[in-house]
Amino acid sequence: MSAAELKAETQENIQENIRDIVIDEVLPHAPETVWKVLTSAQLIARWLMKPTGFEAVEGKAFTFQTTPGGNWDGVIHCRVLEVVAHRRLVYAWKGGDERNTGYGAPLDTVVTWSLTPVEAGTRIQLIHSGFVMPRNENAYTVMSGGWKKVVRQLDEISGEGK
Repeated sequence: MSAAELKAETQENIQENIRDIVIDEVLPHAPETVWKVLTSAQLIARWLMKPTGFEAVEGKAFTFQTTPGGNWDGVIHCRVLEVVAHRRLVYAWKGGDERNTGYGAPLDTVVTWSLTPVEAGTRIQLIHSGFVMPRNENAYTVMSGGWKKVVRQLDEISGEGK
């Protein structure tokens, strides 16, 4: 097998071992209302975790603190990658420690929130991409269920002003 063939096969194997979490819902709220809940640090603390240093500004670094495990301190390092007001928010989501397997294994992912106005309110699509299997299987499983709960909480918090 040539080096080029080996590289192509390796790339194919890498792609097959990457998973994304995708949640697609329609919330009965205006995009501006949902956007506020996605981009206010005070409100993020209510539906996800308290962010430290968050601002919806491209390039802005911030962190979340979750339960430490093994050699991991529980800090999730994030950086805002893209902001399109009332439409799209993208941030890097990294954490874990190379010495951990299972909970706290290294994670290098991207969270993308997309908002689209629809007749019934706002279509919200969350894509948390880049889970490498089997290393991130634990995170993928836990966060798949967790993000579903988060979107329900976003809906509840968005509706509080009514």
